[in-house]
Amino acid sequence: MPPSQGHPPQQAATPTSILDNRLGLSPQDVATLRQHQQLAHAQARSPAGSQASSQGRLLLDPGSLQLLARHFDRVMQAIGQRLEQLNNATEIATQAQYDRAGNAIQMADAEIARFQAILHQIDELDNEFEKIKRIREIVRGFRARVEHMERRLG
Repeated sequence: MPPSQGHPPQQAATPTSILDNRLGLSPQDVATLRQHQQLAHAQARSPAGSQASSQGRLLLDPGSLQLLARHFDRVMQAIGQRLEQLNNATEIATQAQYDRAGNAIQMADAEIARFQAILHQIDELDNEFEKIKRIREIVRGFRARVEHMERRLG
């Protein structure tokens, strides 16, 4: 229809935007969304995101949403890579602790075995001591008898 029939003339495609307080998001979520939209537009060298943000608006046109989606994909990929790095670092640290603990256990087992060997030797010495004590008493008894017999014969 021609513009004279009550319809406004078509303008060049301009990004569709909405006031960010109309999204039903918390102020923190709006701030995060705004920040990421600015970053997405800055990476694409598009001033539209910064301009909309300065007006308290978020761009909702397909191009802006596509930029934002690609930006979030990169952010998620970076987060995933960082998580993988942290998981690997955790695994390495855990393995090192496990190895140290294993070595400590082996050393403790060796010390326990050495201690048990010492206790066994002490028990053997105690037994020898008791045998020598009994033999000494027997020798004392013989000596007393011999002395007694010498006095009687003497």
